Amino acid sequence: MKIATYANARTTLEARKGVGKAFIVAFRSGAVMGFLLSANGLLVLYITINLFKLYYGDDWEGLFEAITGYELGGSSMALFGRVGGGIYTKAADVGADLVGKLERNIPEDDPRNPTPHRLLHICLFLSQPLRH
Repeated sequence: MKIATYANARTTLEARKGVGKAFIVAFRSGAVMGFLLSANGLLVLYITINLFKLYYGDDWEGLFEAITGYELGGSSMALFGRVGGGIYTKAADVGADLVGKLERNIPEDDPRNPTPHRLLHICLFLSQPLRH
């Protein structure tokens, strides 16, 4: 989160100079985060294989079945996390619309309501896979 926050700030500062410079900073920041996530995933897979190898020994078929089951479980958890994040975001959107309408008398989707901007950040954060 710290790297992503710094990347967003740097992109915002570069956007003052032009869209091209902001795109380059955003693209490089995303590439760094992608490489870090991939490297972390490979490291965890390597450690998991070695731990399962202690249990299974020379039984390669059992080892591969265990690793496959482990990875399918991780993918399922990521899927359920994304679905849960979408449900949470929708509930927050409905609540914010009600507050804006009832307490401040602001029409729906009015630019004076800052909630959609905050919800966009929540959506972007919660839509990331949970394999951080």
